Amino acid sequence: MATESQGVSTGGRQSWIKWLAVTLLLGVIAFAASPNGPFGGFWRPSPDFPQPSNAQLPLFIVLNVAEVLAFGLGIAFLIFGYPLMQAIAPASKRLTFWAFLSIAWLLVNWWPHDSLHVANGMNMGGLLVIEYVFHLTLIVAGAVLAYFFWVLLRQGATQSP
Repeated sequence: MATESQGVSTGGRQSWIKWLAVTLLLGVIAFAASPNGPFGGFWRPSPDFPQPSNAQLPLFIVLNVAEVLAFGLGIAFLIFGYPLMQAIAPASKRLTFWAFLSIAWLLVNWWPHDSLHVANGMNMGGLLVIEYVFHLTLIVAGAVLAYFFWVLLRQGATQSP
C-alpha cells in the first residue's frame, strides 16, 4: 500500500495546486451564482424569506463562503479524488466508488441546499422536498462511509501481525 500511496502523491505540489485552483475557481463561480449573487437570478430569494439583521448578514456571508468553498472542493474531489480512493481501498470497487461519491456529496451539497432554502422561502411543500432530498441522501452517504471505514479497519486488522 505504501508504494501505491507514493505513486498517487507523485507531483505533490502540482497536485494540490490543481485541487486549490478548481476549488477556488468553482467557489468564486458558486458565490456569484448564489441567490443574492449577481448571477443567482434563477433562484432569487423568495419574497417571504426573512431578511437577516445587519448583525446577522456577515455571518450568513461567511457561511456562504464556507459552503461555496466546500462545493468547489467537492467538485475537485470528483475530478481528482478517485485515484486516491482506489490507492487506499482494500474494499470492493463498488464500495470504493460509493464511498467516493459519498465524500463528494458531503462536500458539494451545502451550497445548493442552502440556496434552495432561500429560494423556497416559507413554502412547506417545497421545504419537505428539499429536506428529504438532501437530508436522506446525507444519511445514506454517512452510512456508506461508516461501512467503508469498517471495511478498512477490518482489512487492516486481518493484515496486522
